[in-house]
This record gives sequence, structure tokens and C-alpha cells, in this order.
Amino acid sequence: MRKSWKIALGVIIVAGVVYLYYTEIKPVVIFGLRSDYAHAIPYQKVPKGLTSLKAESCGECHREIYDEWKTSIHAHAYDDPFFQAYWRKDKNIWVCLNCHAPLENQQPTLIKEIPRGRVEKAIQEPNPQYDPEYQKESITCAACHVRDGMIYGPFEDSAAPHPTKFDPNFRTAQVCFRCHNVVSGPAQFYDAGPCGTYAEYEGKYFMQERGFICQSCHMPEIDRPVAVNGPIRRGRQHFWRGGHDAGMIQRAVAVQVKADTTSPKPGDRMGVTLTVINAGAGHKIPTGDPDRHFTIEFSVVDRQGRVLDQQTSTMGRWILWQPAILELYDNRLLPLASREYRYDYRLPEQAEDLILKTRVLYHILTDGQHEMLRAKYGLTGTDPYRFVIYEREFPLSEDLRAALANEGHQLSAVSRQQDGNSCKVMVDG
Repeated sequence: MRKSWKIALGVIIVAGVVYLYYTEIKPVVIFGLRSDYAHAIPYQKVPKGLTSLKAESCGECHREIYDEWKTSIHAHAYDDPFFQAYWRKDKNIWVCLNCHAPLENQQPTLIKEIPRGRVEKAIQEPNPQYDPEYQKESITCAACHVRDGMIYGPFEDSAAPHPTKFDPNFRTAQVCFRCHNVVSGPAQFYDAGPCGTYAEYEGKYFMQERGFICQSCHMPEIDRPVAVNGPIRRGRQHFWRGGHDAGMIQRAVAVQVKADTTSPKPGDRMGVTLTVINAGAGHKIPTGDPDRHFTIEFSVVDRQGRVLDQQTSTMGRWILWQPAILELYDNRLLPLASREYRYDYRLPEQAEDLILKTRVLYHILTDGQHEMLRAKYGLTGTDPYRFVIYEREFPLSEDLRAALANEGHQLSAVSRQQDGNSCKVMVDG
């Protein structure tokens, strides 16, 4: 009887500890709080001279910037199908809106208090200023440019029909910090936070030697009128191409392929090395959401298209999500770093017309995660979640030498030649 009581007491204590761990220690989201993004950007009034905070109103004068913004992921950060599915998975927790629809004007509730930093216990009340249509504009113009009745921007000499104020942060990476440097919370042991692109930024070559900031690649410079009928001045495009854009990923990555022998014969054992180079990103690749990763694939096929052999390697982050978040391994590439992937294969004695296929794919998430979001959390749309970044075929015959020579002319070595403020990957032939 006494032993049974001890067992029961032990079970109760363990259950109590587990309950306290999940309700008072481990956050319900995969990140911790920091004062800037723990709250929405305070309510903003319409500045004098304007009729609305809506982006379309800004576009009446800033037409080209507005047209660019409409195509950006910033303009769709709230209605993005992936965000909506993940947000449902997280029970539509309010804190996610602080980056995906960050103005208080865009949020249905006001957060009055966050007891003990527990977002699920936040004290909320209805927001009388909430505009559901404005919420759909996601990261809208005013999220970055409007504060206290003023239009903030990167110019000191603006002449506009509304109040303007120069903000030097627009000329630095600081303007990106709030949402692109999300920190860890209790019981979350990441190497550099769940989404730490800002913290990954390489400070020597890109920052010091070339003077790059985030905007150098993600908001390229352009000479044009900032507003209709305004003077031509050097500003920036508002596309923010990044981790959802295959072209942007391709510009960051360079690939080389070399073989031990350039004239393989039946029965020969040969090796091929594919080198992936982070040639154009000032941060790790992949970056951002921890689900993003690359796969490097080799396969040998015969003339009928049958796969005789294959090999796949992964570049990304390996994270244990329960009972605590623990980053186990991270083999992503630092800026200007490279990694070799080796593939060895013995050609059959009767080998004929064999082809080696090489591919580098970029994945926003895994096939399993995509199916989970579709089946359980209502993922809609047909937005791609993986992209082919590199793909080449090489004949495993005497023709291999010519194929590799042609490959070398296209993608042999990365040059560090400066090309103004361009992030274009320069390649030597």
C-alpha cells in the first residue's frame, strides 16, 4: 500500500513538473519575445496632406514604388498561404501579426499586458481602430514610413505635400532588424535564433570592403523620380526579393562540377565533385525560416531513363522541437564559403549511353511538412515550395570532357570583382 502511494505521488509530481514546464517555461511559439516586436507598431494617424494610410493612396504619387511593392512578399506577408497555414497551426496567436501586419491599425485586438512573457496569456481587448481591409496590406507603406504624423524616409531635402522627416536608419540595415532578427526564448537552444538573418550578416567583405547593407541586394539602387513629376534621384526599388524567389537564390549560389576522369570507360570507377558556393549572399544560405534547406542530388540513368544509382545530401538545420528546442546541427554556408559533395560510381561492364544528372534544389519546407499543412491546416494555393537552382547532365563516356569544359566556361570560379553596389555573382570563364 505504501509503495502504491509513493508511485502515485511520483506520478503527480512528474505530471506537475511537466505541466509547469509547458505552461510557464517553454513558449508556445518557436521564438522568444523582444521589446520591439512584442507589441504592434503604435496606432498611426493619417498625416496632413494625405487622405489615407492605404498603400494605394501612396501610389497616387509614388506609382512605381507602389507597383513594385504590390509584387513583393512584404505586400503578401499576411495573406501568404504558407503563413496562414502555419498561423492556424499556432492557433492564430496574436504575436505573429506584429511582423506580418505590424501596425496597430491592422490588428483586431490591443495587447494590454503579457503576464510573465507568456503570449498565450496576454490580456487583450478589442481594438476600436482595427481596419480589416488594411490588415490585408500586410507590411504596408506606413509600417516603415509613418510615425507620429510624419512621413519618414532616407532623404534630407524632401519637398512633398505632406510632412517629411529624414531618418538615417533607412540608410542602414537597422530598418530590417525588428523582424529579421527574431530571438530565442526559454528552453529554446538555437545557435542564433530561429530566424536570425540579421545576426548572420557577414561584417568584413560585404559590409566593410563593399559597403553593403541588406538593401544593397534586396532593394537595389535605381535612379528615377521618387514621386510623379519629381526630380530624378537615387533611391531604391521596393521588391524585397528573398527566400521565396528562385531567381534571388540562384544569384546567391554558384556551382562547380569536376570529375576525376574525363573519359570514363565501362568498368571504370569514377568520382565527381560538386561544389556549392555562397557567392552572393551576405548571410548564411539558406536563411530565415529554419525549415528552409538545399538538397544536392546525383543520379545515373540509362537510355530508357531508369535510375541505376542515386545519392542525396542536405544542407540546412537539424532541430529537435520537443521537449525543448535544441539545434543539433547546422551545415549552412557562411558568406563566401563553399562545400564539396562527392559522388563515386563504378560504371557497369556493359555501360552504354549512361547519363549523370546533377541537381541542387532549394526547399522552403519538406514534402511532409507541405502535406501536413495541406491536410491539417488548410494550406491553399499552388505556390511552389521547392525550386531547381542548378541542373546539368553529363554523359558518362568520352564526351564527358567536352561537357565539363562547357560547364567550366559557365560556372568555373567566383570572382570578387566589384560591380558597383550590385549583388550579381561574377563568374570567371
